[in-house]
Amino acid sequence: MPLSAYYPLCDAIALLLQPQAEVVLHDLATETVAHIANPFSHREVGEPSLLHEIDFRPDVALMGPYEKVNFDGRRLKSVSAVLREDGRAVGVICINLDVTHLQSAIELLTALTRVPPGAGQPAVLFQEDWHERINQYVHAWTARNGVVITDLSRAQKLQLVGELAADGAFGGKHAAAYVSRVLQMSRASVYNYLRAAKGEEG
Repeated sequence: MPLSAYYPLCDAIALLLQPQAEVVLHDLATETVAHIANPFSHREVGEPSLLHEIDFRPDVALMGPYEKVNFDGRRLKSVSAVLREDGRAVGVICINLDVTHLQSAIELLTALTRVPPGAGQPAVLFQEDWHERINQYVHAWTARNGVVITDLSRAQKLQLVGELAADGAFGGKHAAAYVSRVLQMSRASVYNYLRAAKGEEG
């Protein structure tokens, strides 16, 4: 099969990951670039591939992922696939993914979500915030039990409401209404679970 049959594949990968991916098809017979999609590395068709030092052993199908640096300093994550014909390596498709913006986004999100060590919560602001205490309690309970609120069974809802009540969560004004919103159920259901929990305690 001629290497030109792989041109649409290269174009499709680059289009799917546009503008972050460059796809280069190397012709090992001529050791030149046969096709390139979204050429942000400024490489051109027909220029040397510089792959003559690679040992294309019969068992090698994929190489990478590995890191590269573009001419302008952008960080690339790359992977190469060896194309074979009757067991002989005839071409290589190299996919270069620009991860510079992704890395910057990760660093920005990390900075935005990080709380300075020792900062804690301002005591005056949170000491009477029962909303916050309920949020923390429910989050810790669902995490501890490996469930999400939308998947709680009746028995789990009964247990959670009972434990919230035992912890004093319903002491605040309109607490039942707030708990019903957090647990995504009606206030009538919350009161039913409360009565059931008290009945079990009795």
